[in-house]
Amino acid sequence: MLPAIRLISEAAELAARLHNGQQRKGRRDEPYINHLAEVANLLAGATNGADAELVAAGWLHDTIEDSETTREELAAKFGKRVASLVVEVTDDMSLPKKQRRQKQIEDAPHKSPAAKMIKIADKISNTRARIAPKPSKQEREELADYVAWAEQVVAGCRGVNAMIDAEFDDVVKAARSVL
Repeated sequence: MLPAIRLISEAAELAARLHNGQQRKGRRDEPYINHLAEVANLLAGATNGADAELVAAGWLHDTIEDSETTREELAAKFGKRVASLVVEVTDDMSLPKKQRRQKQIEDAPHKSPAAKMIKIADKISNTRARIAPKPSKQEREELADYVAWAEQVVAGCRGVNAMIDAEFDDVVKAARSVL
């Protein structure tokens, strides 16, 4: 097993390579890696840096969805727990978006505590990315739709970490202030 700082550093490096050239949804011209950094940072803050595997999984949470990376490859490099967490928060991309969203709502209460934290951190980051100064009508509609759905997912994830729950509440409040 890698020492904590190497585990996180190597997860960040792999995430950067695998998502190179991808753009973040919601913010024009922002590299996708910024989303992964934000999720990992939220998890590091919520645990006061005490769970390197959780932070590494935060960096890697979209790798299976967005690349050819497998659970086995992640387990070999980062250990079984990191790989299991990434798999646990990975959507089935063969399903239509509407079904994937509904499945996240239904599955949320049954996730492990660590996976619930990743889900909430992901929703915080994605909501922040959709908050624009002076949003257009379309941007407001997309933000309202995303927040309504994210609240349903997060409802099934709450109670693991008060700090991350409060951070989600704050970003929802900020989103509603521009709607």
